[in-house]
Amino acid sequence: MDVYSKKVEIRWSDLDPNFHLRHSVYYDWGAYTRISFLNENGLTPQLMIQHHIGPIIFREECVFKREIQFGDTVEVFLKLAKSTKDAARWTMIHEVWKNTDTLSAVITIDGAWIDTQIRKLAIPPPMFADKMHLLPKTENFELV
Repeated sequence: MDVYSKKVEIRWSDLDPNFHLRHSVYYDWGAYTRISFLNENGLTPQLMIQHHIGPIIFREECVFKREIQFGDTVEVFLKLAKSTKDAARWTMIHEVWKNTDTLSAVITIDGAWIDTQIRKLAIPPPMFADKMHLLPKTENFELV
């Protein structure tokens, strides 16, 4: 897969008192894009429940570059920056672009999979790794 992205809509309630996007909305858009990718590639909530496994985040960081205002068009691009071969641990990068030509924010997350029954880190079933590795890769992607 060369590119994975989601277009998102700015709602009036997404704005702060300065009339630009609230910081937490960026994180919501990142989560929406990640979960959409998983779901669209067969890693549905039902499958995760069946396998007693779910994604968790250790770190989530957003670098804000340009403000986004009501009326801008926004698209969030998702890439895999780092992963173990079994996809048990991974780093994803989300680029938030406004009006097709302005990089507005970069969200970086470090995550893993957790066994939802015993509440411990887990190695996902092989099909999960296969799906995770379908994500577009960053230029400096690392298989660790």
